[in-house]
Amino acid sequence: MAKVVGNSAKMIVALLFLLALMLSMNEKQGVVEAKVCERRSKTWSGWCGNTKHCDRQCKNWEGATHGACHAQFPGRACFCYFNC
Repeated sequence: MAKVVGNSAKMIVALLFLLALMLSMNEKQGVVEAKVCERRSKTWSGWCGNTKHCDRQCKNWEGATHGACHAQFPGRACFCYFNC
């Protein structure tokens, strides 16, 4: 019986070690994420109903990475996104 308990304990320790090893391999190490800053478009006027148009204008006119229409009281506005 003692032999079975000893083998079970060794097996559990080995499994825990493998689990810890696998978890440590999945961690993001040395990855730097760029921060994205949002601001309301300075060139868009009126209601923003088409995100594709907003995206195109933010990229072409304001040098943003992308743009999108979002709700802002009292309607929808075009917001541009830049790398900070």
